[in-house]
Order: sequence, then structure tokens, then C-alpha cells
Amino acid sequence: MSAFDEISERKGPTRRRVLFGAAGLAVISLPFLMPIAAAQEEAVVIPPPAQDFSEPGPHATLVLAGGCFWGVQGVFQHVKGVESAISGYSGGTAETANYEETSTGTTGHAESVQITYDPTVVSFGKLLQIYFSVAHNPTQLNYQGPDRGTQYRSSIFVASKDQKRAAEEYIRDLDAAKVFPAPIVTTLEPLEAFYPAEQYHQDFLTLNPDWPYIVVNDLPKVAALERLFPDQYRAEPVLVGQL
Repeated sequence: MSAFDEISERKGPTRRRVLFGAAGLAVISLPFLMPIAAAQEEAVVIPPPAQDFSEPGPHATLVLAGGCFWGVQGVFQHVKGVESAISGYSGGTAETANYEETSTGTTGHAESVQITYDPTVVSFGKLLQIYFSVAHNPTQLNYQGPDRGTQYRSSIFVASKDQKRAAEEYIRDLDAAKVFPAPIVTTLEPLEAFYPAEQYHQDFLTLNPDWPYIVVNDLPKVAALERLFPDQYRAEPVLVGQL
């Protein structure tokens, strides 16, 4: 393998050529920023679930997809009770669980985040409230902001009947209350497997806070988490690199 591996980035309406190597990000070409800036999503104040439940045991997991995994991971890394948030792929096979193939939108994978948390500190319902409120826009079908394709779909990969029931009821109640200007399009898909993404995608928001895509699309989500969920917000994120 050469010192630098060329990766084709497909985030936003333009393709960017990015060079990664042992030292991390080396070169970025970002031809157009205006379309990205125009696509910023807004946080929405929503009620918590009417019915919540506690996962058994000291640790629980939840896999969520909501657009680019950089921002979703970045948000949940700042949530108290979250022990890890790992970017990865769900919905397809192991053979196509990589960024290059997933970016084609033909693998069935969605860019996802596996959240491991302490149910005694943060509940399943509270995580869903944060997910729908600040982590992404659940009314955008197969896209989030500037990113287009089924790999950016809004989806909860449910691992149990309890998770499915709770998510279904919450979506139904939010739609009935019309807290969003359009119906929620979040899908509930059975969790068959989760595949961690390449190392250069992990902790991307924290490691690249000045990258225009992060500044425009993702840092406002973390700020919204602090503003709307002060009791759940923690300033120091739990990073994959520290696990």
C-alpha cells in the first residue's frame, strides 16, 4: 500500500478528491461551498416519547442512520450515558461494507452509527428524541441536506421487538402531533449486522472541526444538542480513538 491512499469523497453536490495516509487527512479539494451552506438542517423541539422502556443489563446498543455518519456520530458522542458511538454501515452485506461501494447507493447499506450506552443514564426514548430533534431531519427521503442517495436514508435498525414497538409508537405520535412540516419517512429495518467504517471516518467531526462541510452541516447539530438538551449534553465527547 502506498503512503497515501486516494479516496473518492461523495459528500455534497460535488465530488472531492481527498488524500489519506498514515498521518490522516492530507489534501482536500472543495470546489463549491454555497450549495452545501444552503442545505443546512434546523433542529426541531419535539416532545419525548409518551412511553419509554429500559433495556436490560448495564449496556445496550442502538443503530441509527440519518445522513452522513460524521454528524450523527458527533452528536451522540456528546450525549451523557453514551459509552461509544462508532460510524459504520448497516443494511447490506459484509462484502460491500466499505465507503467506496456504499457511496454508489446500490449496496443496501446506510451510513450508520452504532451507539452503546448505559440505560441507567440515558434511555432508549431519550436517544430517539435527540435523533429526531437534532441529529438529522427525519422527513427527508433518501437524502440529508446536500447528500443524496439511499445510503443517506433515515433508518432505525431495530434489534428487538421492544425497540421496534417503541420506535413505531414514537413516530406515530410525532406525526399525529404534526411537530414536523411533513410526515416522518424514517424506516424501521431489522438489524442484521453492523460493520464499522474505515478508521479515517471515526471521530471525523472532532478531528476536523474546521472543514467547511463540518462547520456548515454538523457543528450546528452539536450546538443544538447543547441548547435543547442541556441535561444530556457533555462537553467532552467519547471518542473511538480513546476506546
